[in-house]
Amino acid sequence: MKFWVRYVAICLFVSLAMWTRAGQNTDRPSLQGQPTQPEDRPTLRPRNGPGLDAGPDSSTTNDIRKLMRIHTLYIENIDNSLSEKLIEALETWGRFRVVTKAKDADAKLGGTCLESRRLKHVHSEIYISDRNGAPVWQDSIYRPFSPPALDQAVTDTAAIVKAHLQQSVREAERR
Repeated sequence: MKFWVRYVAICLFVSLAMWTRAGQNTDRPSLQGQPTQPEDRPTLRPRNGPGLDAGPDSSTTNDIRKLMRIHTLYIENIDNSLSEKLIEALETWGRFRVVTKAKDADAKLGGTCLESRRLKHVHSEIYISDRNGAPVWQDSIYRPFSPPALDQAVTDTAAIVKAHLQQSVREAERR
């Protein structure tokens, strides 16, 4: 009886050792005969630059026809110099002509850019409204900072707003 108990215990120990060793072998070929490639492990640090994982398109177009009729845009003052970054980004795009007086514009772009130093993120709410104040387009973006610096996070936010607005215009042109 003791022999069989020892025999079963040794078999269990050997099979456990073989099982754990097989689980550690990551260089084994896959079922298709191709070696498996190591995956990029997720990190808590944000990537840098606007081409980074900007997340899902969080913009909403409220009136497609009005968006397509906008040629001149007045950009209101937005916190953390986001308005200056948006002026630079939108002028390089060339779709809208940015004007300095609200009465000369077809629509105005406004919003907020609030940083939370404790949570280390920037939350920006951007909207475009027509001359009468009716909503045309809006976007909401969260960006981490520290690292990168707050200024870089605001610059990335402006680039993401531009990319979302470009996407909205492309979708509107398809319709």
